[in-house]
Amino acid sequence: MRKLSPPPLPCRAPWWAASGHLQTILGNYLRGEPSIHPSEPIHIPLPDGDQLTGRHYRGETDVLTLVFHGLGGDDQAHYVRRTVTLARKLGHHVWTVNHRGCGEGRGLAKRPYHSGSGDDLGAAFAAARERHPDLRQLAVAYSLSANALLLNLGGGLPDPTAQPDAAIAVNPPVDLGACSSAIHAGLSRLYELRFIKRCRKAIRQRVEDGLIPDSYRTSPLMSLREFDDAYTTKAGGFRDADDYYARCSARHHLSKITVPTVILMAKDDPFIPWQHAAEADPSSSVHLHLEDRGGHMGYLSRDLPGHRWLPYAVEHYAKELLRS
Repeated sequence: MRKLSPPPLPCRAPWWAASGHLQTILGNYLRGEPSIHPSEPIHIPLPDGDQLTGRHYRGETDVLTLVFHGLGGDDQAHYVRRTVTLARKLGHHVWTVNHRGCGEGRGLAKRPYHSGSGDDLGAAFAAARERHPDLRQLAVAYSLSANALLLNLGGGLPDPTAQPDAAIAVNPPVDLGACSSAIHAGLSRLYELRFIKRCRKAIRQRVEDGLIPDSYRTSPLMSLREFDDAYTTKAGGFRDADDYYARCSARHHLSKITVPTVILMAKDDPFIPWQHAAEADPSSSVHLHLEDRGGHMGYLSRDLPGHRWLPYAVEHYAKELLRS
């Protein structure tokens, strides 16, 4: 694996966020300040007629940071806004990209996004190359998007697609089957129900917008695997959930990545087992950073103002990758 200098400060959890569940929950609800950076809308056409939308924040350097959100989110998610703030502090141009039908992209996509949507990320990289050919690209992807990014980088897609110059993948669910089991167990079931609620809302919106038929039978209490069997696989062209998980889990492709990449995970993530990334034999282009504490996208620290360790770490690794 690639070896980069780690951030000088590890994520030392405060006493009130000493478990993965507390890190995850409090990290989500301690949202911080809204973004104040001016932006303009962007539209990215896809080959099947759908569109992606996002925001362009103009910068001063030769770097464009592209930021991708997680399941059920959009480009106004608190962790995306914090990434915009740190990238603008570095002088970077920024593209925040919504997955199909998310955020300002509502009504512009029939097909769903999912953990294997690395080709959609590729469409964003290609559009950015066309519009900003002189800028180096740094991709920062969270959770579901992080797996899709790694799938893109490892050549795990049916067809070759555009890639960035460097990448940071935060809390990627690199083994989708294992994650679907973990999120259905114990207290993690609460996160599963929250994701199902958001996903069912996205289906209702597509039906209301006249984009898809009202033919998908889902329920608020189903598991994520059941939801994937009922909707994701049917709308996404997979045989069933097992087929989807096998074809779209990035763990099978980490050894083939050639783009300089950082994978950042927490050992106490409640529903993404870190071992699958470590056991996948990542290539010499990949730096795997494991924190003992952090939960899923929480990373609350007692050593930093505002308690936010994740933006601190992403900024550190952005500098390391762009310097190397």
